Amino acid sequence: MGNGKVYATVVLIRLIYAGMHILTKAAFNEGASTTVFVFYRHAVAAAFLLPFAFFLEIRKKQAPPLTFRLSVKIFVHAFYGMAGTINLYSIGLNYASATSSSAIFNIVPVVAFILAVMFRMETMNMRTGHGLAKASGILLCIGGVIVLALYQGPEFRSFNHHQLLQHAGSAAAAGHAHSKKDWALGIFLMTTSVVIWSLWTVKQGPLLLEYPSKLLNTTLQCVFASFQSLVIALVLERDFSRWKLPGAVSLVSVLFTGIVVAAISYYLQIWVIEKKGPVFLSMSMPLSLVFTMVIASFLLGEDVSLGSIIGGALLVAGLYNVLWGKSREDRVAVSGGGETDAAPPPPPALDAAAKV
Repeated sequence: MGNGKVYATVVLIRLIYAGMHILTKAAFNEGASTTVFVFYRHAVAAAFLLPFAFFLEIRKKQAPPLTFRLSVKIFVHAFYGMAGTINLYSIGLNYASATSSSAIFNIVPVVAFILAVMFRMETMNMRTGHGLAKASGILLCIGGVIVLALYQGPEFRSFNHHQLLQHAGSAAAAGHAHSKKDWALGIFLMTTSVVIWSLWTVKQGPLLLEYPSKLLNTTLQCVFASFQSLVIALVLERDFSRWKLPGAVSLVSVLFTGIVVAAISYYLQIWVIEKKGPVFLSMSMPLSLVFTMVIASFLLGEDVSLGSIIGGALLVAGLYNVLWGKSREDRVAVSGGGETDAAPPPPPALDAAAKV
């Protein structure tokens, strides 16, 4: 019964992230400004989390004191890891599709692992089987991104011609409407955002060691990201008529991404990691791609290209290779086997990378 709850929660988490990709794309199809949307998303998340942080930690004095130096550090993390990366992701998604966005998210644990190796938080010995598995997984992910960006191929038309969330008159509403140049730019921007966000996940481990209050830490980053996103929106969106959300889909998307994705799914992921570990949660990531591909066909009328399928398959294969290699390495370390690159238990980087 306990395992059933965990599996059901994992499916719910992946449905939430599929909903994020689809609703965000639908909001842009409806005409929402990307920078204004990101500001509203972070503002909603901050407004939702602030009462919980105040009553559960600040009022009860559960949170440790916050120094000026630590406040600046949290501000910087919020800038590159939330305001910056979500703006890049949103602009890229506007040029590409919800399915491609979901596919690219599969590289988050892989990029986080690469960065952890660079920061000497992880090891990768090419003379061992699990080291080769990790390396091949990295190459497969790189190949998947290249295929997504440069090859679209034949398209499998959506069999649903009455899309619920497709905005009439929007030339960008259907996936096939994107030019090859725009599509490649969208993949590049989303990949860049995922790389930056992966760096943010790696750095959350050391940050939580300095300031262990997860709730207040997350709330502060959302508050800082709201102000940062406001400044970005004021600079890039001079037409103040675009600050009004164009319709109900955009409003629902802002509320969903701000409350359900930023707050509720985070708690659910923490619970799953406590029950089954970060690797188990990471291995469920391809479910979001499947859910997004199917639901986007119904709601957005997206045509799935052969390139998206091949690229997504390479990304999923790369993810599983890296996770298998890491799992095998941990078993060797515990059993004291003969392979020489045994590493300590998974560092905070892997734990953070699983929270996507």
